[in-house]
Amino acid sequence: MGPIVGLLTIICYAFIVLILVRVAFSWIGPNPRNRLFMISYQLTEPVLAPIRNLLPQSMGIDLSPMIVAFLLYMAINVLRRAG
Repeated sequence: MGPIVGLLTIICYAFIVLILVRVAFSWIGPNPRNRLFMISYQLTEPVLAPIRNLLPQSMGIDLSPMIVAFLLYMAINVLRRAG
């Protein structure tokens, strides 16, 4: 695996972790003063918002984190096969 492929894989995994942090905060109630919440929100919102706008309303459940995580796992799989 080349260094660029390895770096892209690490970035994809890090983004998945940020999504999971954001989802966990949404379950326990986000505190806007929490630095970890703000970092995860600011880094993931530019990616999640367009996906959320494309999806139909589904009884108040936001499926955009699951879709983005799935796409990232697919990208990781493609990167591993390419590298």
